[in-house]
Amino acid sequence: MAPDPSAKGVASNSRTASTPAGDASLPPPSSSLPSSKATLPPLINQLSDLGGAQKNGSGHRSSDVDLAAKALKGANHGDAGGPTFGAASEDDATSDELNVVAAYKAHFREDPVAFLQQVWAYGQGSGWRGYSNYIGAPILYPGQSDAVIRDIMSSEQVRSRITRLAHQRVDNLLASFKQRKRQEIEAQLQDVARSMAEKSVARLDSLTFLRIFAATINNVLVRMYHQGIHISVPQVLELRRVAAFCAERKYSIFFLPCHKSHIDYLTFSFLLFRLGLSLPHIVAGENLDLPVVGNILRGGGGFFIRRAFSGDELYPVVIKEYIEQLLSKGKNIECFIEGTRSRTGKLLPPKLGILKYVIDSILEQRTEDVYICPVSIQYDDVVEAETFVSELLGKPKEAESLFGLLSGSGSLLSLQMGRIDVRFQIPWSLKGFIKEQTKRREAPGPNGTKVELDLLNNAQHKSLLLKALGYRTLSDINRAGVVMPAALVGTVILTLRGRGVGRSELIRRVEWLRDQILARGYQVADFGQMSTGEVVDRALTTMKDLIQVQTDVMEPTFLPLKRFELSFYRNQVIHIFVNESLLSVALYTRVKQGGSTPMQRMELSALTRECGWISHILRNEFVYGTDPLETNVRKIVDEMTRDEILEQSDASTGETISDDALIGLTQKQRDLGRRDFDAYLFLVWPFIEGYWLAACSLLLLAGPGTQEEGEPASSSSSTIHWYAAKEFESRAQLFGKTMYSQGELSYLEAVSAQTISQAITRYEELGIVVRRKSSAAKPVPLIALDPSYKPRLQQTQQQQGGKLWEFLERLSAFRREGKDRRDAGDVVGERLLDVIGRNYPTPVETTRHTDGHARI
Repeated sequence: MAPDPSAKGVASNSRTASTPAGDASLPPPSSSLPSSKATLPPLINQLSDLGGAQKNGSGHRSSDVDLAAKALKGANHGDAGGPTFGAASEDDATSDELNVVAAYKAHFREDPVAFLQQVWAYGQGSGWRGYSNYIGAPILYPGQSDAVIRDIMSSEQVRSRITRLAHQRVDNLLASFKQRKRQEIEAQLQDVARSMAEKSVARLDSLTFLRIFAATINNVLVRMYHQGIHISVPQVLELRRVAAFCAERKYSIFFLPCHKSHIDYLTFSFLLFRLGLSLPHIVAGENLDLPVVGNILRGGGGFFIRRAFSGDELYPVVIKEYIEQLLSKGKNIECFIEGTRSRTGKLLPPKLGILKYVIDSILEQRTEDVYICPVSIQYDDVVEAETFVSELLGKPKEAESLFGLLSGSGSLLSLQMGRIDVRFQIPWSLKGFIKEQTKRREAPGPNGTKVELDLLNNAQHKSLLLKALGYRTLSDINRAGVVMPAALVGTVILTLRGRGVGRSELIRRVEWLRDQILARGYQVADFGQMSTGEVVDRALTTMKDLIQVQTDVMEPTFLPLKRFELSFYRNQVIHIFVNESLLSVALYTRVKQGGSTPMQRMELSALTRECGWISHILRNEFVYGTDPLETNVRKIVDEMTRDEILEQSDASTGETISDDALIGLTQKQRDLGRRDFDAYLFLVWPFIEGYWLAACSLLLLAGPGTQEEGEPASSSSSTIHWYAAKEFESRAQLFGKTMYSQGELSYLEAVSAQTISQAITRYEELGIVVRRKSSAAKPVPLIALDPSYKPRLQQTQQQQGGKLWEFLERLSAFRREGKDRRDAGDVVGERLLDVIGRNYPTPVETTRHTDGHARI
């Protein structure tokens, strides 16, 4: 079933493959698709080019057919240096991966003849470059975009909105002027709407331009990512079969990739061109509509929309109509589900605005069906890594510019950044998903009758459906994704105690991590016959600016040089182990108290309670399943028991663990220095630290005044101080930097602007803070501490009390013990309280608290 964003438990069933959301949303049955035998030859032909060749090491030329055959039949056994990388077992001797640019990597300086042959082949449209037999709705014909604009302008939705707006603007005029003025206003609005459409609509009109664009992208990508673009042949076979099914019925495929880099746009479009699939119309932010660049991207399928639609009644109708026009004609669309690039490495919560239009198109019966295709795009390295870190540490994001793009292009092309891996989930029916969700969410009504979701008229019901769709997509992306070697190495480096790690231990831990990932049904990048040591060395070369190697010792030792940058790679793995991490940190609340081994055990019921609480707090950070919390915890305990990390005492009540069973660390794990247990803790600790920092920062909203003991927190005399939300988040980050510099925070990643922002959003959902707009002529977002959470001073004990302090105390129990913290016994040390007391922000507005005012 689709992941439920409201689930309070940890993710379900960690070591089994994800189940589909229901029969209704499964891909079309095989009987309705072209057979694999019929599809395989066209695919091989598509990936092959008898006319193109690349010199191999012996000086002879090898065709793409040979390369494709090697990818499909290549051995996966390793050398004597260690096990091969990426195989699920030693019996797995075949590779289903293919590097689609393997034969097209000639550089002009190295081999000008081969390079010119590649360019000539694009110009002539030879083989797959001709792009004349692609699967999907027709694109790339003269006047296509003009026809789309005409359809938008003549649509009932746009015309009725223009008429309504014109009526609104003439209502206060004299009757004799109304008719003439309304006609004038309608003509003006027609021009405005046409301008909006022309600025937004993609220009997929020219095949010649597209070939030139593809040739350019090919050359750029193979120079930046010298190890190629890798795909799964079985996945592509299934994708092409579903694409053929959709093309016959004029269904669109709605591609929903994750978003890690601006390179995503180029990579994905080039890949679909290479695979012979109809190019998608790509939803892009208006910030990328740069001079020259914007027109080029439009020619490749990009269309640009504003980040926010508020304040303009016409614009959203034009965009909605454009999307529905594309869907009604069966055109493919691409939209990044996260809305923006993830600067932390893990998936962001889904943005649902465009998906709402897609669902509306089906509910309003303008489109019969749309097929959803989640896509994972993974990189060994991303070009924006350093920029991401500076932005997360508070540096304002620089606006995209043509100069900035050109000034960095030369250096980018000289980089060797490893490989790109793209994986597809089999597309599934959105109409079927809606039916399945409607059936699953039916609620019992009066007299035992069933009340179906009213998706057309009830905004709350539609919001539930959209969230289910968004989180189902995130879950599918996580399941499809390939873990790259850089992510493995980065994760190991950051999940070991100590200053550094030797090469032999690094390889052993990478192998352990790889095995754990494969055991849970996830994928690791396949490097064929390369040993683990070779793959690790290759990753270390790519990460040479992030990991320092010390050679004047008995064996090469690797130390994290830039921990914040490395966290980007560690976070690409955390979704696989979020179950184990949350349960481990719940048990850690008892382990950190020390004492004898029996004293460090926890009853299963208490473990479940603590695990549920921290999962609930971090709900917006991870994708959870829908199984009950108790079921999930028992599964995880059983799995970690089999891994000899945990042991169960007095747990025998048949085949299930009793609630009073004691769960603790095994002696083996203690002898190993809690090696595996700590690895799970290191994955989640930075997020807990970030949420604790955000909670401490809420003390800034309390102001210098506190409530005396016994005074009702929500009494009518309470005053609410409202602060500028943006300024508060900046001050919270500055407070975090101070805490880190003074040793009160263990992780610099906790200061991440993205983590702080998401934590404060979560605290708003929990009712700890409230928000509203200011009453100024130009309103700004305001934030305030809910009166019920305002701290009070308990005079008898000379210590802070109240709901906020209780929350801080409970959250603090999950934090890593800190050797540098001087106020380790206090929830918030006196020094930090002094820092807070000297840095209260200035309120923007002040209001009196009244009943019901705390949720604005």
